[in-house]
Amino acid sequence: MCAGCVQKQYPDRGNTCLENGSYLMNFLGCANCHQRDFVLISDKTMVNEDEEEIVTYLRRHEYTFTVVDDYQEYTMLCMLCGKAEDSISVLPDDPRQTAPLF
Repeated sequence: MCAGCVQKQYPDRGNTCLENGSYLMNFLGCANCHQRDFVLISDKTMVNEDEEEIVTYLRRHEYTFTVVDDYQEYTMLCMLCGKAEDSISVLPDDPRQTAPLF
C-alpha cells in the first residue's frame, strides 16, 4: 500500500479503532495495477508485550490494546484506515462521566 492507493493518508478517525477490517471508503485502488479490488488481510501478526496486545496487518496497520489502571486503551495507526485512540473504563460507571454533586 502506498500514498497513491488512498484518498487521504492517515485520516483522523476519532475513537474508531479497527482491530481487523479496512476503511475501504479511503481506498482508491492499486496505484500499480489500477484495480480496485478487496484489500485482503494477510500476514496478520499478534504480539503480547507486557500486557500490551499489538496486531499488525496491511503492511503497516497497527492496533494496540492495553489496560492502564481502570481503563482499556485502544490505538490504531494505518495509512488506509487512519489514526484513532479510545479509552473505556472497566468499571460499571466511568468516573470521568459522572457529574459533580455540588
